[in-house]
Amino acid sequence: MLGTGEENGRIDETTALLGANQAKYVDVHTSDNVDNSSAPDSNGVDLTDKKPLPKLQILLLCYARVVEPLAFFSIFPYVSQMVQDNGNVADADIGFYSGLIESMFSLTQAIVMIFWGRAADRLGRKPVLVFSLFGVTVATGLFGLAKSIPQMILFRCFAGVFAGTIVTIRTMVAEHSTPTTQARAFSWFAFSGNLGIFLGPLLGGALADPVRQYPSIFGNVHFLETHPYVLSSVVVALIGLTAAVSSALFVEETLKKEPAADGVGEEAASRAPAPRGDMSTRQLLNSPGVGMVLYVYGHIMILAFGFTAIIPVFWFTPIHLGGWGFTPLQISLMMGLNGASQAAWLLLVFPPLQRKIGSNGVMRLCACVYPFFFLCLPLGNALLRVETKGSVRAFWVFAPTMLAIGSGVSMSFTAIQLALNDVAPSPKVLGTLNALALTGSSALRAFCPALFTTLFALGARTQLVGGYAIWILMLILASGFSFTARFLPEPRAAHKQRDEQAR
Repeated sequence: MLGTGEENGRIDETTALLGANQAKYVDVHTSDNVDNSSAPDSNGVDLTDKKPLPKLQILLLCYARVVEPLAFFSIFPYVSQMVQDNGNVADADIGFYSGLIESMFSLTQAIVMIFWGRAADRLGRKPVLVFSLFGVTVATGLFGLAKSIPQMILFRCFAGVFAGTIVTIRTMVAEHSTPTTQARAFSWFAFSGNLGIFLGPLLGGALADPVRQYPSIFGNVHFLETHPYVLSSVVVALIGLTAAVSSALFVEETLKKEPAADGVGEEAASRAPAPRGDMSTRQLLNSPGVGMVLYVYGHIMILAFGFTAIIPVFWFTPIHLGGWGFTPLQISLMMGLNGASQAAWLLLVFPPLQRKIGSNGVMRLCACVYPFFFLCLPLGNALLRVETKGSVRAFWVFAPTMLAIGSGVSMSFTAIQLALNDVAPSPKVLGTLNALALTGSSALRAFCPALFTTLFALGARTQLVGGYAIWILMLILASGFSFTARFLPEPRAAHKQRDEQAR
């Protein structure tokens, strides 16, 4: 059952950031400001809840958010050719080395993510963000200069080391938000990530080997002839550099340090229990609701990474093998429709829907839609296999409509982030909690694409269940999400448990 909400019908999803430390959202200039920030108005409504969304700060953070997916996806269009040029390997081995280089970024992120989360909780969000952005900028620029496969792997790992960007940005967006504005803030956060995913391959493909692609402009540039992939990596690095500079100059620190006690207070503080910000990783994982939310987070990421890996291959695969037999142009158009639909759901539908039914309600709604969405894909192939004019017309009405509506399941990605904020035991460990979630996400991103595309290829080759075996697996995984979503902790219950533990 969803929470009943307040008398006005709004779901109360006060996060850990908005509970005992509500002064975090108020610009602290004087002691009067602090006092007023936590005081209710004449109607008994907390003034913190009315604080408007700091649009400039969210915009700057969203711009910085674009950098990580740009750096990750920009090499995809040319990495195979770069492997062949730098390693002179057999054609059959190119896929192995390309996949290895691509996944090194995520694998390294998974290893260092907890370190960056701890650093953000102790040193501050802004220094970690700025340092990580500069690191990604340098590493991305160096990748285009690589002249051997070991150098490519080294620079890719170097870029993954600076994984502090996404940890701190998620945390800072949460700390800038209130219960009223958090859905809108994280909608823009999710949109900026999708924008990076969309622009990364475009930039990489358009700027790779410019001497061959644009001989009239770059034909006489010898350096670009000997380093055909440096222009793409440098342009992405320059975007990262502008994000690092803008973050250093204009982004505000959101981790508020508590004033040190003096006199008798110091002696009392020395005898007090350790603050919640000093929780170990095990203590954090054992906090009420954290384990379940992290599990659901991972389940959603498996669905997302699996679908993202399968769908372009499925669209390209011939109809008689279980695909849709699309041309590259048709695949591009469908990917564009998918991206535009996701943006519309995230920016226009998610904020009011989340306010009405809550983050958990959105996830449970998406969990119900996921199986039907996956079922529609083999149904589209079944229409094409009929090979009549009527069935083909029906397919071209059915497929775009299904994709536009089914893209609404992307709201679950933003909803689970809000649920993660809700379940945080303390604002002081939000960076670490995000790091835990992203550690699992990075590990899944390293392995899921290769795993799911291999399973799809095996199903198409053997024609198991008519080539639909992969969609049966996806239906099972989606049904599992429908089941586990029922056990998500409700925000009210999580807050009550935290308060009881604190007492």
